[in-house]
Order: sequence, then structure tokens, then C-alpha cells
Amino acid sequence: MATTISHKFRRLARTGSLKGAAGRKGLILGGVAAAALALAGGSALIAQIDGDRGIAPLVNSEDIQVNGIKVDVSDKTGADARLKAWKEAEKEAWKKLGGPDMPVESIDAMVSSVVIEHEQIGPHRYIASLGVIFDKAKAGQFVGGDGATVRSAPLLVIPVLYSGGVRQVFEVRGAWQRAWAEFQAAQSTIDYVRPAGAGGESLILTAGQPGRRSRLWWRNVLNQFDAADVIVPVARLERQWPGGPVKGTFTARYGPDNKFLSSFEMTAASEEQLPEMLDKAVQRVDGIYRGALDQGLLQPDPTITAGRLTLDRAFAELRDKLMPQGAPPPELLTPQPIPGAASESVAAGQVETVTVQFATPDAGAVDAALAAVRGVPGVSGAATVSLAIGGTSVMRVTAAGGVERLAAALKAQGWNVSASGSTLRISR
Repeated sequence: MATTISHKFRRLARTGSLKGAAGRKGLILGGVAAAALALAGGSALIAQIDGDRGIAPLVNSEDIQVNGIKVDVSDKTGADARLKAWKEAEKEAWKKLGGPDMPVESIDAMVSSVVIEHEQIGPHRYIASLGVIFDKAKAGQFVGGDGATVRSAPLLVIPVLYSGGVRQVFEVRGAWQRAWAEFQAAQSTIDYVRPAGAGGESLILTAGQPGRRSRLWWRNVLNQFDAADVIVPVARLERQWPGGPVKGTFTARYGPDNKFLSSFEMTAASEEQLPEMLDKAVQRVDGIYRGALDQGLLQPDPTITAGRLTLDRAFAELRDKLMPQGAPPPELLTPQPIPGAASESVAAGQVETVTVQFATPDAGAVDAALAAVRGVPGVSGAATVSLAIGGTSVMRVTAAGGVERLAAALKAQGWNVSASGSTLRISR
């Protein structure tokens, strides 16, 4: 775990200390999600989101950060060696950024904090791996002033970890998810959307999610996180023996089809060095995604962002290809009068907003219900507002003719329909 020290105030600020406020916030959000799931699916679903899981990501800073500075300094006391090592780390970090030659006092004045990745303090010696954060307002005039940077669209991050024969994302607090949560992404051209994994997020974003291909499902998931597409960094850890080396294979994937970009291997000599290896792996994976962005590979998938008009056009083209040439349209494609429905035309009916509840044992049930409702003549819009796989989901429908006409049309399709005011409940 990294420790951030602001040398201006001489105060320790462990990233772990932020977990108090973040943990309380996560507990409140988790409680709200648990209450909602209790109404939808009962105590069985509550048990699935109980427990300590999810790590809140660090807030991105616009300051300039340099990590991985190794120092080994001796002095009269351990405290003197520590301060001397910090000055050396600041000089080394400034040199890595390509800054001009300056007195150490001038460099120190631009440093906002020092990040302790790992340290050992002896009576006369200090050994550590440090990071240095420079205030962008002060240091930006000398380094990092390369003009505007083109950033990617918001990309949802699903960090999948294979360890001990088990796949996981947010089911427990994993080292791979922690590495992504602690990654300072402000200097990257990738706009990462990093969920905390608390509450109901652990039910939606699982290790099996990257294997789904349903565009309707992906669109609903991405809309919940205000993301345009998805990236899947995968880490596979293999331990040679207890306490021994840990071999890591890291793969960068992207998109709803889980497309492969690149992979590499790294090895940690022991469990103690595993967090450092994962931090370096995150930086390398970020480099892969940045390279893919430069090559134009990380454009949002059009099949996710396509509107209903594009989908209707695709269905029409498919229908034309499947129908025999010159054959009259089948009767099923022609809207037929619905028994019990009003005789006036759809256009003449009053447009109303109807809430539709439907059982969703799996993702296929979501697609089937949406397709059935959108196929009703007079429906101008249908979108899910609540997803509960294994329970009851909710969609909001804009339909001409109101709730009665929509109910009659769904009954004609073979659905079991019950109505209560402007709310319908449908099932097969």
C-alpha cells in the first residue's frame, strides 16, 4: 500500500486512511442497493452483496506524478537519512521529467507531496521506493506543457483476475483491482471509468460479463456508468510454491466482443513484491491502451451506440435478404387489428408513458422482453430503468393508445399481462 506524505505539513496520509470516509460512503450506497434488491429478489440477493468488497479508486489529480524512484541513503540518524533521500528523489524525478537544471530548493518548492511505495528505516540508513508529485500550476511551465491532449471516450474498466483457479472482479478485495484503483490516471490519454465494486456493482460486473455478446445488455450496463465502451485488463497469477515467485501474465482486451490487443509476462520474486509488480503491470497495460487509441482501435463500438433507427434499418435489410424475391410481405409484418383494442388508428391514440415490470432470469429474457415491447405498433420508445438478473426488471415505455392498447398487443403475442393503473406486469 502506498503512503502519501506532504512535506509541507509533515503529516502522514495513507491511502488506506481514506477508506474511513470512502468506506462509510460505500456502506451507505451498499445499504441502499441491498434495500432495493430486497424488494426485488428477497434475502437471497442480499446475501450476494454482503461482505467487505470493492476498493474505491483514487480521485484523479491533474498534478504531475513520477513513480518508482529508488533511494538508498545513510546519515547520522534514520530521520536525517529519510529527509536526505526525499531530496534526492525529488531531483531524480525532476530529471526524469526532463526539467531544466535548478537548485534543489527550487525543485522542492514545486513538490506537493511524496508517495512512499515501500520503505525501510534503520538507525543510520533509509531504503525506499518513492514517488514524487509536482504541483502542475508551478511545474507545468517547465515540464508537461505539450499542449492539448486528445483523450479517449469514457471506457468502463473490468479488471479480471485469475488466481488459484478462480476468476474474480469485485467478489472479494483482489490485488489486481486494488492496483487499478490506486493507479493515478490523470496523465493518461485514456478516460478510465473505474467502478468501486460496492453494493450491486459486484452483481453486474462479474468475471463472466466480458463473455456476453448482447448489445442491448451492454448498452444498459454502460449507461449505468456513463461509459461509451469497455476495456478488460486481465491478470493471471501463478505461484510456483508458497512464499516463492509469482508469475503474472497480463492481457489487454477491449470492446463487447472481448477483442485481444496485446499481452506480456512479469515475475515477482515473492508475495511481498507482488503489489509492486501489479503496479508496474497497470502502467504497461495503460501504455498498450494508449497505443491502441493512437492507432484508432479504441473507438466506441457502433453496435452499442447505434440508435433505434440504425437497428431498424439492419432488421429491414435482414428481412429483405431472407424473404423470397417478389414474394408479398407475410401477414405477420402487417399490423392486424387487435381483439379488444380500440378501433381508432395508432396515430390518433393518446401517447402515454407506461411502466412495464418483467421477470429476467437471464440476459436473454431482457432482450426478449425489450424486443416484444418495441415490436408493438405505436411504441415510440422502450428502455430499461432497472435491471435485476434473477429477479424483476423494469422498463419505461412510451406508447400511443395508452396502457390498455399495449396490454392487448402483448396478450396477442402470448404474454401473461396484469395491469394496475399505468403499470403492467408481463411474464411468459
